[in-house]
Amino acid sequence: MMQRWNPFAPRIEPDFLSAVVNWMSGCETTFVDHIWTGFETMERRSPPIDGRDLERSITQNLDVMIRDAMSGDEPYYMQHGPYERETMARPPAQPPAYDLAFVFRADPRIMWPIEAKVIETPGAIAHYLADIRDQFLTCRYGPFSPSGAMVAYLLQGQPSDMLENVQARLGNPIEHTQGNDGRAHAKSTHMRDVPQGKHYPPVFGCYHVVFTFHGLQRVMPDLPRG
Repeated sequence: MMQRWNPFAPRIEPDFLSAVVNWMSGCETTFVDHIWTGFETMERRSPPIDGRDLERSITQNLDVMIRDAMSGDEPYYMQHGPYERETMARPPAQPPAYDLAFVFRADPRIMWPIEAKVIETPGAIAHYLADIRDQFLTCRYGPFSPSGAMVAYLLQGQPSDMLENVQARLGNPIEHTQGNDGRAHAKSTHMRDVPQGKHYPPVFGCYHVVFTFHGLQRVMPDLPRG
């Protein structure tokens, strides 16, 4: 007898989630390495970037470069704009969507989220901080993940200055790391506000990856003449 179709996804069991959290924690540095490799590939290839829509244009290119740098044999894949249905409000509300995410092949509901922001100057970080506080730390973004990344496309100034401002305004210490390859990024650790009855990981590590795009400028789109 044919099994009746169930329109609702099965519940993610706490034991499975715990195992996934342990696995994802061990993959964090690999995820960050993929992001960096994608950016370095983009620098070499210099694809066209549309100044009228900088954030989406850069992210769309970065998505391709990251996927090109991966072997394809990983137990996860890169996806541009995946939806987070775990935390969506009642229909007709749209589910949250990530700019990018590494998606677990065994269960696509498990994602390592990446949010990207164009940053004009090292001090103009209000919308960057809002994503951390209002999305990641409320569990609306990355509910099943113990960590995620904020990627900044910095148009002016130095990454170190931006990271200092992030640390000061978050009120959380951030751990700076820089390898022999010159890649500089940082990580801050936070306690999240986990909704009652949920088994989401309460401790969240936020990676801060800053890419410089000096010389790029936003271009205002042409408006139709009345």
